[in-house]
Amino acid sequence: MIATKQKRYKFEPDYAVAPGETLRETMESLAMSQKELAKRTELTVQTLNRIVKGEQPISYETANRLEFATNVPASIWNNLESNYREQLVKLKERDRLKKDLKWLDSIPIKELIERQIIPSSSDKVQLVRDTLKFYGVSSADSWYDIWEQPAIAARRSPCFESRPGAASAWIRIGELNAQRIDCNEFNSKIFRSSLTDIRKLSKSNPDHFIPEMVDICAESGVAVVLTPRLKKVPWSGATKWLSPNKAMILLSLRGKFEDFFWFSFFHEAGHVLHDSKKDLLINDGTRKDDREIRADEFAADLLIPAKYNSAISNIRSNSEVLQIAEKLEISPGIVVGRYHHLTRQWKLFNRLRNKFQWA
Repeated sequence: MIATKQKRYKFEPDYAVAPGETLRETMESLAMSQKELAKRTELTVQTLNRIVKGEQPISYETANRLEFATNVPASIWNNLESNYREQLVKLKERDRLKKDLKWLDSIPIKELIERQIIPSSSDKVQLVRDTLKFYGVSSADSWYDIWEQPAIAARRSPCFESRPGAASAWIRIGELNAQRIDCNEFNSKIFRSSLTDIRKLSKSNPDHFIPEMVDICAESGVAVVLTPRLKKVPWSGATKWLSPNKAMILLSLRGKFEDFFWFSFFHEAGHVLHDSKKDLLINDGTRKDDREIRADEFAADLLIPAKYNSAISNIRSNSEVLQIAEKLEISPGIVVGRYHHLTRQWKLFNRLRNKFQWA
C-alpha cells in the first residue's frame, strides 16, 4: 500500500472562548454557586458574574484566589485568560485584514507559494497575513506607503510602475536574502578597486566565481544576491541601498548567457558607485533614463575598453576570440557578446559563450 502525504493546515478557530466559561463549568463540577465562590475568594458576586460572562478579565490576584477555592492552579487561569485575549486580538485582526483582500490580487501569490516563500493556505485572510509578514508591513496601506507613494516613485526606475506588485515581490526577496549577508561598511574606493579582480573571475565557472564575488563585494559593503526573476518582471538586475552603509545588487540571470550576466553585474556596480543612495534602480533593458545609460557605459568600458572595439569587430575565427580574451583576462564569451553587439552577427562564435542555468 502506498502512503499518500497529506498537507496539514494549522487550525485557526474563528471564535474565542472566555475563561469564564471554564470557571462556570468548574463551579458546576464542584456544585458551587457564585455566591459561595464569592465568599471563598472574597470577591463580589458581581465580579464573578462579569468574569463568567467574559466582560472582566481574570487578574493575577484573582487567579491566585481561584486556585485556593477550586484547586485549579493559578497558572491555568492565567493561561486561559491570556489565550482568550490573544484570540480576541486575532479575530479583530482578521476583520482588519479582510479589507486588504483586493490588494492581494496585485501580488504574485502563486509564485511566492511555489518558491516556498509564503506557506500555502486555503484561507485568503491567512494569505494576506503571511504576505504582509513577507513584506515586513502590518497592512496594505503601509505597503502602499513604502512601494507606491509618489515620493518613493520619484526615486524609482520608470519600469517599476507597470507591475508594482510583482516588482516589489522580486525586490523584497532580494532584500531578505541580502540581509543575511554580513557586510563591512560601504567603501567606494575598495569596491571600485575590487571590480578588476571580479572581472577576472569571469574565466572561471559559477561554482567558483559566485561565492568569491559575493565575498569580495561584502568586504566593501555590497551584498550581491542572485534571485530567479518572476514571470511578470523579466529584468536583468536592480540596485537598492538597504542602509547608508550597505548596498544590494540583485541579479536575475535574465538571458542566461555569461556576457549578459557579467554586463548586468557591472551595470549595477555602476549604479552603486555613481547614483543616489535613495534610488531604486531596475535594469529592464530600456534606455529612457540617463542613469541607465551611464551605467551601461560604465559596464561596457570596464569589461572591454572601447579601444578594442575595432579589433573585435574584425574577428574572423575562434582563435582570434581566444587571443583577445586572453589579453583582456576575461572569458571568451564576453568578447563574443561585444562582437555581437558591434556587428549584429548574432549566430557567430556562440560555441564560445557559456550559458548559465539555475541549479
